Amino acid sequence: MAVEGEEEKTKSFKLLGILDIQNTPCAREAVLHGSAASILVGLGHFLATSRVKRSFDFGVGGFMLTTLGSWFYCRYNNAKLRMQQKLIKDGLKNKVMYEGTSLDPTRKQNSSQGGGS
Repeated sequence: MAVEGEEEKTKSFKLLGILDIQNTPCAREAVLHGSAASILVGLGHFLATSRVKRSFDFGVGGFMLTTLGSWFYCRYNNAKLRMQQKLIKDGLKNKVMYEGTSLDPTRKQNSSQGGGS
């Protein structure tokens, strides 16, 4: 059992000792997108200008902007998905609770359609 606890500790990876990438939603994807963007931006700027320090600065800036943008986009979509799931869950709960009672909205529709004939 001690081996399992040690395995869990080694699977965790902290970026700068602060952000636990394995357990933070969207962190892994954001860091991967940021690193790819930093390489592309830095290398592209270096090939265009042959200025090493400025290319490094552009690469770091590209990493920061892409990482933050990707993280916020992913977190926004996750929050939107959780809200939709909550609405569906509440709707199903209400349907089960009110089904067959006088408060059932489908029963009101059926009784009003049938009474009009």
